[in-house]
This record gives sequence, structure tokens and C-alpha cells, in this order.
Amino acid sequence: MQTLPIQLNTARRDINFIIGHSLWEPLRQFLHRQYPHHSLFVICDETVGALYGEAAREQLASHPGWKALLSFPAGESSKSREHKDALEDQLLARRAGRDSVLVAIGGGVTGDLAGYVAATLHRGIPLIHLPTTLLAQVDSSIGGKVGINHPAGKNLLGAFYQPAAIYADINFLHSLPDDEYFNGLAEVIKYAVIMDDELWGWLERDSEGIIRRENALLERIVSRCAQLKIRVVQADEKEAEYRSILNFGHTVGHAIEQLSRYRLKHGYAIAAGMQIAARLSRTHLGYPEERVRGLNRLLEVYQLNRTPLQDFSFEEVWECLQSDKKSRRQSPRFTLMNGENKPELFYPIEKAELEDAFSAT
Repeated sequence: MQTLPIQLNTARRDINFIIGHSLWEPLRQFLHRQYPHHSLFVICDETVGALYGEAAREQLASHPGWKALLSFPAGESSKSREHKDALEDQLLARRAGRDSVLVAIGGGVTGDLAGYVAATLHRGIPLIHLPTTLLAQVDSSIGGKVGINHPAGKNLLGAFYQPAAIYADINFLHSLPDDEYFNGLAEVIKYAVIMDDELWGWLERDSEGIIRRENALLERIVSRCAQLKIRVVQADEKEAEYRSILNFGHTVGHAIEQLSRYRLKHGYAIAAGMQIAARLSRTHLGYPEERVRGLNRLLEVYQLNRTPLQDFSFEEVWECLQSDKKSRRQSPRFTLMNGENKPELFYPIEKAELEDAFSAT
């Protein structure tokens, strides 16, 4: 078991990111130690509830404040005001107070939704993440971003709200369907592109073992990506500037994810967004052609180059970008890579320039 401390000025104590196998017992001990008199609620989606609901009850119901396991329909469409309201209604009906703690078990949707509930219920109650997907373990569970979608765009309603702890259990990754596993590898590739050549080398050299989900490689990847994300968040918790490097591929990626009505998984949308961002980086900032080709090879190896951009209207994509939270004066801003392989933040791109890159991808 490995513990990575997250040190933030806004947190009263370090937030521990814990990586290992069979972490139910360490989680149970943490709850008994830190929240012995709190009411305990678990939130998960229905898919995770079917897989791990019984285990959650067996492991956590011994807590003296155990109340209930609450679930919601799986999928990005549940990141909505409707489902947030429904969870809050259920919690309040069970008399959840400020002395309650939420454990969010699941992927990015669960972390975002349950986290936003925790952030707003009684102006904030303790939150613990137990991420079950690769995407959540390497990215979304770290950093405190919580929220829901709005018809006008993705993640437009939300907050920064830090968890008390994060337990990344590698065992969960073996139960993921292949498309969900590869979905998370898109964010791993993003880290390699923007800040870690050694990670890039692992992805190239160890692809067969990564695809087979060998435990040693999974632990190494989750640990490395968590360390990278922690470094960024510690430097810029509220995304004033530097944290925007993590938005590489996300500007167009979020737009096509929204246009698909969230039928397209986040990682596959971000993979297409990274291809477009790499083309723009090459054209505008001299990003090396061999890096563009290398990114495309990685996306092919990990089965992430399958997003049918021809199914999306560029005009609709452009319209979506006008409400992107990163836009300024209705002009989209991109995280791109320059000729020295360093990120350039808030780079403005004109409509015709983006259309050229979109059409060529």
C-alpha cells in the first residue's frame, strides 16, 4: 500500500491518496478513527451497486453511524440537477446532517455528482472517494473538482471541494469492461504528452502488459499519474492558470462529448480532442511532427482512435465552444504544446483555423 499526501493551503490537514489492493479494511478503519460519531452514507451508481454494493454493506455497515447505500442510474446523463436533487431528497429524508459523511464509490460521474452533493448539503459535509475506474483513479478523484452538467454545456455547475481521503483500489480495475479501461488510458496518455516523457516511454514499451492489466504496471501507472496530478493541483488548486495544462484535448473533446448526448465516453472524446490539439500545436507553435505521429500511434495502440468526427457538424462544435467555461469573449482558448514540448495556456484559435484541424483529423 502506498500513500501520497496532497498538501493544500485550503485543507486543514493533508489529504491522503492511497493506492493498493483490497482497501476496504483501511477505509473502514479510517471511518471509525476519523468519523466515529458521524452518520455514514454510501453513494454509487446502479452498475457499481450491483457489483460492489454487497461488499460495501458488509465492510462498512459495522460503522456505528451506518445509514444507507444510495444509488442512481449509471451514465453521464445522471450528472444533472434532477439526480442531484433526488440524492439530496433521499439524504434529507434520512436526516443527514452536518455530522454526516459521504463515501462515493464509482467512476468520474459518481465522484462529480456525489462530490457536488457533499459540497452543498448543509454547506459542506465530509467526502471520501473510492474510485473504481482507471479514469477516476488517475484523474477525476484528485483535485476537488465536483459538479454537474447543464443543457448549455458540460460541468457548468460545480465547485472546488476537497475530499478527506481517496482510496484507489487496483482490484477494481480488473472488473472494468475493455472500453471503460481504455477510456481511462486517454487521460494517462494526456499526462504523458503534457508533462512526462518517461510515462510516454512506458506506454510505448509496455503496451502489451498494460492492455493485459498486469498489476505491477497498473500500480505504477496509477501512482505516477496521481503524483503528476497532485503536483499540478498543489501548485494551482483553483485553476487560476497552471492547472489549465490538464485541459489539453478537453476543449473540443468536451464539445463532441456533449453533442453525442454523452453516449461517447469521455476518454474517447478527449482522444479526438488531443489529435486536434496536436495538429493546432504543430501548425501554430511548431510542435514536432514526430510527437504528433507518436501521439496518434499511442491512441491507435490503446484503441482510442475510433471517434467518428465526421458524425459531428463543425458548426455545432463551434457553437458548443461558445459556452465552454474556458472561453473568453466567446472565443475558445486551447491548451497547446510548443516546439520545445512545453504547454502553452489559453491559446486563442480562430474559427477557420479550428475548422481546418477538425476536417484534417
